[in-house]
Amino acid sequence: MSHDFYYNDGYGAAPRRRSLLLWLLDGAVAVASALLAVLMVVVFAVPRLHPVYTWALPVLGLVAPAIYVATVLAALYWILRWRLKRAAVVLVPVLLGAFSVSLFWRPEVRRSYPTERYPRSTIRCMSYNVRNLYSDGGGSNADRIAALIEELAPEIVCLQEYAHHVAVRSERFMRLFDRYETAHFGLPGGGLPAQAILSKYRILRSGVITTPESSVWADLLVGEDTVRVVNNHLQSTGITALDNAYITRYEYLADTAREEKLRSIVGRIHRNCELRADQVDSIRAHIDSLAPRYRIVCGDFNDTPVSYTYRRMARDLNDAFSECGHGYSHTFRGFFNALRIDYILSSDDFETLSYEVPDTLTASDHLPLFVRLKKRLTYN
Repeated sequence: MSHDFYYNDGYGAAPRRRSLLLWLLDGAVAVASALLAVLMVVVFAVPRLHPVYTWALPVLGLVAPAIYVATVLAALYWILRWRLKRAAVVLVPVLLGAFSVSLFWRPEVRRSYPTERYPRSTIRCMSYNVRNLYSDGGGSNADRIAALIEELAPEIVCLQEYAHHVAVRSERFMRLFDRYETAHFGLPGGGLPAQAILSKYRILRSGVITTPESSVWADLLVGEDTVRVVNNHLQSTGITALDNAYITRYEYLADTAREEKLRSIVGRIHRNCELRADQVDSIRAHIDSLAPRYRIVCGDFNDTPVSYTYRRMARDLNDAFSECGHGYSHTFRGFFNALRIDYILSSDDFETLSYEVPDTLTASDHLPLFVRLKKRLTYN
């Protein structure tokens, strides 16, 4: 009988030895798992620490979703290998991080259609960083932005990087002022990018929270209630178009000066994180002191959901994406289309009915947010 074939009935058989390749793979995944577990713990801490104390750690907020997915894959590997103790090392941070998944991704429980009917009392809100009303090619985009506003017909429009001197050259944009009350801020001749709030409701009063006009507000009379709308454009990340290309096109792989360039990018990200943190502390103090009960806080925060900025701003407020979004949402064109840095938040007195990010292609480097809210009924 040939000995090339061996029948094993399973009794008393010695365990097979791992191949060298599998042994090396287990070792590599073990090291990666330990590193990912540590990174997950650090990611949990980032939103709770002022950036002045964390130096490069805020950068982890940019890649937090990738770290989480990698940790899930590591846990699955050890489960399939039936190494449950090793799986537990990465499963614990995975389970803890699951509570924050809705900040980045939400399953589509039911499909919504454009013809879906909403109550007549629905308040449609739009927030959009319009990049001074200029397109990728450098020409005026005011007509296109005005057409989008006309199509969506929101009752409340919050614009960031709004250039009034460009808007007034567009007849179509100027016609919007016949339909909306407006509160725009900034220098009459253009100057620094400013903010604007357009409202089909009566604007009772308006003002500035932080200067130069990075955060502004307006009180709107909605029915018998006063709604405070806060429109924000916080400190930029400091990442230029050249930086974005350097990272997304992997130019650093062949660059001998990459260490210096990457250090410069990280340094700018950190410095601007500190500035945003100071801004959001001032804005949060304003929000906490509000007399009006109804609050809508929106704009370009220039920070991800895993950040001190977002955690402070969103405290006691509902994120429209976490309430009604679906899939993975990004609001910035760049950095692999992976960043959600624009938000519409509202107080508990509003119910979020829908969340949309219309694709406007080259209209701006940001995408607009369009949200439907409804005031909750209260009884005295």
